Amino acid sequence: MITLIIGNKGSGKTKKLIQQANEAVEKSNGNVVVVEKGTKLTYDITHKARLIDTDQYGIKGFDSFYGFISGICAGNYDVTDILIDSTLKIGGRDMNALADFLEKASKLAEQTETRLTFSVSADESELPASINAVAQKV
Repeated sequence: MITLIIGNKGSGKTKKLIQQANEAVEKSNGNVVVVEKGTKLTYDITHKARLIDTDQYGIKGFDSFYGFISGICAGNYDVTDILIDSTLKIGGRDMNALADFLEKASKLAEQTETRLTFSVSADESELPASINAVAQKV
């Protein structure tokens, strides 16, 4: 399952993501992973979650981003939740590429039984309609 936290800059997306990550840790019987660009969430996410900075791995663009998320799932079979902050800063602002990425990510989430949550810093009207078929919005 894919969930999107959508809103313009300053609308509280990261705060919602932090809350969801900390709640997921409490409910999960496996591992929770939080992916971010930079290290701004270090003190907000519980130490029980795995926090990953994409800058450390040179992740740029949706293709490498998808490969990175696939690798997380492949490397650890008991990941139950992956929450991603700053999706467009990592993948880019091409909304059609975002739609393609989310479609592939949706299939990955289904195959691996992993919940994926992405924060997307954009107005909902900017997003392609095809995203509605693969993701629920918060």
